[in-house]
Amino acid sequence: MFHKEGYKIISISFLIAAIIVILADQFIGIFWLQLLVQIAALIFLLLILQFFRNPIRKAILNNDHVVAPVDGKVVVIEEVYEKEYFKDQRMQISIFMSPINVHVTRYALGGLIKYSKYHPGKYLVAWHPKASEENERTTIVIDNESFGEVLYRQIAGALAKRIVNYAKEGMQVVQGTDAGFIKFGSRVDIFLPLDAKVNVSLNQKVKGGIDIIAERQ
Repeated sequence: MFHKEGYKIISISFLIAAIIVILADQFIGIFWLQLLVQIAALIFLLLILQFFRNPIRKAILNNDHVVAPVDGKVVVIEEVYEKEYFKDQRMQISIFMSPINVHVTRYALGGLIKYSKYHPGKYLVAWHPKASEENERTTIVIDNESFGEVLYRQIAGALAKRIVNYAKEGMQVVQGTDAGFIKFGSRVDIFLPLDAKVNVSLNQKVKGGIDIIAERQ
C-alpha cells in the first residue's frame, strides 16, 4: 500500500523507468550495458516505491500513552526551553528518519488541534542542532485530555523539499492516524510536559503508530 502523497511521483517514476527500459532495448547494442541501464532504471523505481510505502497500522488508543509519530531512530531526549508556543521548559524527544524509513507522520496522541503553523526555512541536515529552529518545518499543538497541550514539529532535512501537514486548528484527531508526510529525509520533534515518563532511549529504533515513547506517570 502506498501513501496518497506519492501517487503522482510514483506515476512519473514508472513512466520514466519504462521509457528508459524501452530506449535501452532499442538503442544500446551492447547487451551488458543495456542490461545495466535497465536494472538501474528498475532500482530507481523500487526506491521510489519503498519510500512512499504506507503500512497499515492500528494504534491501541490510550490517552495515557504517546506513540511514536514516525518510524526512525531516537536522536534527542532532553529538557529544553520551547520558545515558539509554550515559552517554558518541556521534555523534547526527537526521531530522525533516514530516506529508507516510512515517512508517514502519525498523530502521537488524540485530541483537539489548537495550533498549526508552517515555517519556511533552510535545509540543514535533520540532525543539526539548529534544524528545529532554522529548517523548513510545521509546528502543531494537540490538546489531549491526559497530557494537556503537546507540541510536535515536522522538520525538513537536507533532502526533504516538501512537508505535508493535515492538521488544521479546530480539528479533532485520532491517535495513530495520518497526520502528514515529509518527502525525502527528515525529523520529528515532540515536546511533552516535564512530568511525562519517557519510555525510549537514545539511538532506539521506533515504529510510528505502534511503539509507546512516553506515558502518564
